[in-house]
Amino acid sequence: MKRKIIEIDRDKCNGCGLCAEACHEGAIGIVDGKAKLLRDDYCDGLGNCLPVCPTGAIRFVEREAAAYNEEEVKRNMEQQQRQQPHPHGGCPGANAHSIPRPEADTVAAAQGQTNTAASALRQWPVQIKLVPVNAPYFDGANLLVAADCAAYARANFHGEFMQGRITLIGCPKLDGVDYSEKLTEILANNNIKSLTIVRMEVPCCGGIEQAAVSALKNSGKFIPWQVVTFTTDGNVKEN
Repeated sequence: MKRKIIEIDRDKCNGCGLCAEACHEGAIGIVDGKAKLLRDDYCDGLGNCLPVCPTGAIRFVEREAAAYNEEEVKRNMEQQQRQQPHPHGGCPGANAHSIPRPEADTVAAAQGQTNTAASALRQWPVQIKLVPVNAPYFDGANLLVAADCAAYARANFHGEFMQGRITLIGCPKLDGVDYSEKLTEILANNNIKSLTIVRMEVPCCGGIEQAAVSALKNSGKFIPWQVVTFTTDGNVKEN
């Protein structure tokens, strides 16, 4: 029979596993590091996987496919749940969640200091490619968009820049993607209070600044923002 069913572009897929986690029928799995439609008759054609894909690798097509088999899906899911804790084969490390750190922040603030003894990371994941567009931790957040090299160049990066902020990192040169579209969605669809961009002085790092600034303009939001540039020896570069 000819019906609507998903198609996955392996070239665009980054293997994050979010689509597999979103598929309640177990139709998608991660095979050789890429998402794959395992069986046509497991796909119900509703597309819960589409909005969670960070790279736009999934779309609907209309083609010859086996009819959706609800009974077989139910039996398969029950069997997988008995066998393993993550039946979809997705990456558990991509599951979005907050990391509360109230005690450390409160003590540091009371002492008029930044907290250098512990991690200041407040959410997971942190990669721009993997982070969902909507998440509870974005509500009222001060957003930090940083080049991933920055944390290695600056010794007290957690205390100085990450504390009290939601952190997103990336490398435009190595990732080879334009972050601006996704950052625009994050800024437009969430109550972001401020934006801090941290980059290295090297030219290739300009991509992350350009993407974040473009996203802010395209979002239509008017919020405080700043750009901080590090030299390769970890100092803040004077403008």
